Amino acid sequence: MATASFTPELLRFLTELRAHNERPWFQAHKARYEESVRDPFLHFIAALGPGIQKLSPHFLVDASPVGGSMMRIYRDTRFSRDKTPYKTAVAARFWHQQAREGAAPAFYLRLQPGGSAVGAGIWQPEPAALKQIRQAIVREQKTWQRVSRAGQRGTGCTFVGESLKRAPVGFDPAHPCIEDLKRKDFGLSVPFPLDDRRLSEAALVAEVLASFKVVAPFLAFLSKAVGLPF
Repeated sequence: MATASFTPELLRFLTELRAHNERPWFQAHKARYEESVRDPFLHFIAALGPGIQKLSPHFLVDASPVGGSMMRIYRDTRFSRDKTPYKTAVAARFWHQQAREGAAPAFYLRLQPGGSAVGAGIWQPEPAALKQIRQAIVREQKTWQRVSRAGQRGTGCTFVGESLKRAPVGFDPAHPCIEDLKRKDFGLSVPFPLDDRRLSEAALVAEVLASFKVVAPFLAFLSKAVGLPF
């Protein structure tokens, strides 16, 4: 398996971007971004490909610089109070190849100084998919509890996303999984420390894949709930 070609410059650049999140600074350092952040991250995405395919052959791993698994570093500020133009993390999403808009299971990776994480789930599912997930939780309560809780023991794995304040219409407020049924987002996140020393280790690929393996049963449950194979 290929190894990541990161250098300490990755975290250094992202740290400086946080302090200088403005277009003139980024344009002056764009070549540095491409050499130290974008290109090594695309290489890393490609290195993850075989391992992700072993977990499930249904998820896309695309190391293309545009339109692939790597998320844009440019922020969409149209509807945000935060008008800073750039994200201060480098991230990738590995979508289910049969996913439709509003019901897209995915593995997720974020590298960020002090905030690196691996995750999986479905973010903001549309109403029909959201109902399917909730119905699956009720129908397969024990399986849901197993796959959504098992990965959290001793890993720092936690749920992320928004929830309703009350039970959704049509679901029992006294259900044992009511807090999960209230969720509007279904995501698990596994943080992992990342420093300059660990960036250059070949073990980084294996560590990320090991974290993906932890959340894979959770993603399998969600995929099947919305009618997709895993």
